[in-house]
Amino acid sequence: MVTIADRLKASRRESFVGRDEELRRFGRALDGGPDAPRVLVLFGPGGVGKSALLRRFADEAELRGRPVIHVDGRTAPADAQGFSQAVRPASKDPRAVLLVDTFENCGHLESWLYEECLPHLPDGTVTVVAGRQAPDPVRLADPAWAGLLEALPVTALDQTEAGLFLLRRGVPERLHPDVLSFTGGHPLALALAAAAVLSAGETAGADGPVDWSPGQNVIAALLRHLVGDPPSRAHCAALEVCAHAHITSEQLLRALLGEQGRELFAWLREQPYIETAAAGVYPHDVVREALEADLRWRDPDGFADLHTRLRQYLLERVDTAAPARFLQAVGELQFLYRTDGFMADTHRWHPYGLVEDLPYHPGHEPTVLELVGHQEGAGSAHAAAYWLARQPEAFRIQRVPPSEEVAGCSAWLKIAAFDGASRDPVAAAAWEHVRRNGPLRTGEHIAVARFHVGRGTYQRPSPVMDLVLWRMLGEIVRDEKLAWTFIVMRDDGFWDQHLLHCDMRPVDTPVQVEGHRYRLFAHDWRPLPAASWLAEKTDEMLGTAPADPVPAGRPSGDVLVMTHAEFTAAARSALRLLRWPDELALSPLQNSRLVRAHAMSLEDVLLNAIRQLPLERGGEKSHRAAVAAFVEGAATQEAAARRLGLPFSTYRRHLAGAVERVAEIMWRHEIDGIALRRPGAPATG
Repeated sequence: MVTIADRLKASRRESFVGRDEELRRFGRALDGGPDAPRVLVLFGPGGVGKSALLRRFADEAELRGRPVIHVDGRTAPADAQGFSQAVRPASKDPRAVLLVDTFENCGHLESWLYEECLPHLPDGTVTVVAGRQAPDPVRLADPAWAGLLEALPVTALDQTEAGLFLLRRGVPERLHPDVLSFTGGHPLALALAAAAVLSAGETAGADGPVDWSPGQNVIAALLRHLVGDPPSRAHCAALEVCAHAHITSEQLLRALLGEQGRELFAWLREQPYIETAAAGVYPHDVVREALEADLRWRDPDGFADLHTRLRQYLLERVDTAAPARFLQAVGELQFLYRTDGFMADTHRWHPYGLVEDLPYHPGHEPTVLELVGHQEGAGSAHAAAYWLARQPEAFRIQRVPPSEEVAGCSAWLKIAAFDGASRDPVAAAAWEHVRRNGPLRTGEHIAVARFHVGRGTYQRPSPVMDLVLWRMLGEIVRDEKLAWTFIVMRDDGFWDQHLLHCDMRPVDTPVQVEGHRYRLFAHDWRPLPAASWLAEKTDEMLGTAPADPVPAGRPSGDVLVMTHAEFTAAARSALRLLRWPDELALSPLQNSRLVRAHAMSLEDVLLNAIRQLPLERGGEKSHRAAVAAFVEGAATQEAAARRLGLPFSTYRRHLAGAVERVAEIMWRHEIDGIALRRPGAPATG
C-alpha cells in the first residue's frame, strides 16, 4: 500500500537539485575504507537546505540497504543521557547511518558528542551532524580526528541549480531573473517565492507580468526562519546597518551606533547567516534583501536616515582614505546605490581583493601599449604613449592574483587648458565641448577617463571594470578643482543608459580613432558638487526628493555655471534691469561666481563693470553712453543721445560697444575668479 509518506518522499526526491559535491563525499563515507570519513558535519544558515540534504542522504543509505537512525535536535532530549538513548540504535549495527538534524538546539552537548558519544560507535557507522554553527576550529585541528571528521558548508544553489529548482516548481521563466535576484539561490527563499508566484495564479504560459517582487508575507517568513528574534533593538539596528552596508566592521558600527558597536559586532559574527571577509562581515544575499525590504516597508524614514548617515560616513572615508584603502572605501560608498538606475547591469560587486589595482611604473609601458593597441588599435596606442609620457601617474594597472600578468589598465587624466588637443582626438573633442558649454575658470581642470582595457573582457562588467568605475567616482569626490569629467567608452550603446542616469551626457558627435568610434560622456561638476549630487541621487532613489524642487538654472546655495553665450545674454539683460531691483533679483547672474564667491550684490558688480570702461582705450565714450542709459536712466535712447549731444546713430554705436565691453569684463572676472571691484579698490580674489 502506498502511503502519504511514500508520496512525500517521491515528491521531495523529484524536486531535489544540486548538492553533487556533498552527495559525492557522503557516498565516499558509505563506501568505507581506512581513509573514508566517519563523521560529516553540515553547517549553514537556516533554510539553506541542510534538512533536505539529510533526507537525500537517508534515501542513498536506504538504497544501499543500510539502516538509518534519525535524531532531530528540536525533539531530542536536551541532556546527555536522553540523547544517548536516542542514538543507541546506531551503536548496535556497524552499517548504521546516524543523521542528526538541527543540532544547534543541542549545542551545549557538542563537546560530549565528540568526546563521549561518537567515539563509542562501531567503526563502520557513518554519522552526519547538521546545524547552523560551524564546528569548533580547535576540534577540526585535532590530529585525533584527522581523516575521520569532515566539515561541509551548505551554501546557496548556483544560478543553474536555482533556475532548475524554479522550473520544477512551475515558476515561469520570465519571472526567474527577479526571483533569483531576491533569493540569491537560497532554497527556502526559492520555495517561498515559488509558492507566492503560484498562489498568485502565475503559470508557465507567455502571458502575465514580466517582473516579480516579494510580498511582505514572503519577507516575514524568511526573517522568521533565517534571523529569528534578535535580543534587543540595538541588535536589530546592527542587522539593519549590516544589511545596507557592503561590509560591516566594528569601526562602522561604533560610528553609527556608539560604543556598543564592539559588542554588536561580536554578536553579528556569531550568526550563521553572516559571512566573514577580510574587511568585516556581511549577510547572506537573501538575508540582506529581506532585511532591506522589511525596513523600507515598515519604516521608510528610518531607512532614509540610515542611508544618509552611511553615505556621510563613507564620503568621509573616501576623502581621508590612505591609497591602499581608497578603492575599498569608494566601492562601499557606491554599494549604497546598488539598486539605483542601471547599477545592477553594470556592476557585479565582486569581493574586494579579487583584483589588485596598482600604480603604473615604467616597466609596464610595453604591456599597457600592447593592451590598448590590441583592443583599440594603433591610434589609441599612440595617444596612450603620449599621455604615459605626460602623466604616468594617471595610469593604473590591474592584476588578478596569484598571476603576475597585467589583466587590465585604465587612466584618469587631469588636464589643464587645451593640453593634448593637438595630439589626441579625444582630448580635442573634450576641449571643444568645454569651449562651447562652460570654459574653465582660474585653477580649474578637466578629467578624462579612458583606455579602460581588460585582457579578458573589454568595457564589460568584470572584477577589473568594477575597480575602474570605483576609481572614477572616488576621483570625482576628492577633486575640489574639477570642472568637467569626460568618460570615454566604445560607442556601442552598452553604457548609455547607466551613464545618462548618472547625469553623464553624451557629447554631440562620437570620436573616430583608427576605425573605432568612441562616445564622450560629459558632466560639469561646478553647479552641483559631487557630495550634493550624491545627496540628490539618494533622494531620487528613496523617493524623498522635495515636492517643489528648485527650478533649473536657479540653484539655492550653489554657483551657477553658464556658457559664454548664456552669460553674455544674462549680462545684457541685467544691465537693462539695473534700476529695477525686483526684476534684477530674478537674474541668473545672482547665482554667478561674481556674486556668490565674493559676497557682492549684482548691482555693485554691474556698476563696477561700467566704471571699468574708461580704463580701456577709447572707453570714455562707451562709459558715458552706459551711464546715460543704465545708471541715470534717460526716458528714451533719443533723450540720452540729446543729453550727450550725440547723433542718435553715434549714441547707439557707443552704447552697443559699452554693452559688449561690460559683458566681456564680467565674463573675464567670472572665469578668473577675481572680484569685480570699483577701480582703485584692492583686487582680492
